[in-house]
Amino acid sequence: MASETTEPKSKTRLGRMGRNVYALAAVSFFTDVSSEMIYPLLPVFLTSVLGASAGFIGAIEGAAESTAALLKLASGWWSDKTRKRKPFVVAGYTLASAMRPLVAIAQSATQVLLIRVSDRVGKGIRNSPRDALIADSVDPAVRGRAFGFRNAADNAGALLGPLIAFAILSWWHVSLRTVFWFAVIPGALAVVAAIFGVKEIEGENAKKPGSEVELGRHMGSRFWLFLGVILVFTLGNSTDAFLLLRAKELGVPVALAPILWALLNGVKSVFNIPGGALSDRIGRRPTLIAGWLVYAIVYFLFARASTAWHAWALFGAYGLYFGLTEGTELALVADVVPMDRRGVAYGWYYLAIGIGALPASLLFGVLWDRFGSGVAFIVGAAFALVSAIGLLFLPSPPRRK
Repeated sequence: MASETTEPKSKTRLGRMGRNVYALAAVSFFTDVSSEMIYPLLPVFLTSVLGASAGFIGAIEGAAESTAALLKLASGWWSDKTRKRKPFVVAGYTLASAMRPLVAIAQSATQVLLIRVSDRVGKGIRNSPRDALIADSVDPAVRGRAFGFRNAADNAGALLGPLIAFAILSWWHVSLRTVFWFAVIPGALAVVAAIFGVKEIEGENAKKPGSEVELGRHMGSRFWLFLGVILVFTLGNSTDAFLLLRAKELGVPVALAPILWALLNGVKSVFNIPGGALSDRIGRRPTLIAGWLVYAIVYFLFARASTAWHAWALFGAYGLYFGLTEGTELALVADVVPMDRRGVAYGWYYLAIGIGALPASLLFGVLWDRFGSGVAFIVGAAFALVSAIGLLFLPSPPRRK
């Protein structure tokens, strides 16, 4: 599915990713540095400083992610209707960057809930229009590489952010609130990059602003079939917190958990660009199937693992799965829908993942509690295998002129 669509190439030279991809990669990098300086420390801050319960922490995350999932659909639809992507990108990143550091002055868990939800509102506003803008900005021949590049920058920021927070806490011996204030700096750099680096793209085949754009029509059967396969995979893709819990079972010290997490983000960042570029060369479908097979193998081996070094090796292999799939999935969405429907298509894509994420984690947790971690991981592997088989039956889209 790599090059199954053809589109006008006036926006950028064939084979080049262009200004918007680099600008949005910079925005993602600085945003994740800011975000990951705060959120790995947030559970400790909520429990030890503000006295929140574990249940309330779960409520915060659930409310935040549900809000973001719904807004991604709404903002994607609206950006298609207005044929403007940049205002949503700038507004979303600005809101998140402004709200996130306010955790530093929060005096109650309820205030953190409001701040966290506001942060995710920003994510909900920006993500679908941002991905549509990337797809609008590049030739289909480099679409996978473009999404892979942005994801690589995103994961690099997720790697650097916790390390910066750790360094500030270790060297300067400041409070958690002070670390949160430092997150203002990369957040501000992200907003500057969005305002001055991102350029609006006028789609040659797009509808005029104000024309009717419906949420579910004219998407094509291939898109809905792909979305169904994504939902099945997501039902077996529980929160990665279970991987950290499994690592603890295998003997990885809790103190090394941040390093293990950094390893995962580092491997993801290294393989994002090659994975996206591979989908440009051999096709989206085989690349995505390969990634999901890697996921299934890793989950099966997590079920069979017995020592701490197994956890380290499997976390590294798990990063390869992300490298093969993160950019490929986003590129495939753009491949199978009309150009003027990309925003709402990404909204549906993110909503499907959001809908599947909660039952996936609940199912995994119940299986773990009742039958042990091995059974839970094997079931997750089975969902990935079923999804990979389902992709084999996904029809290839015709070439669009």
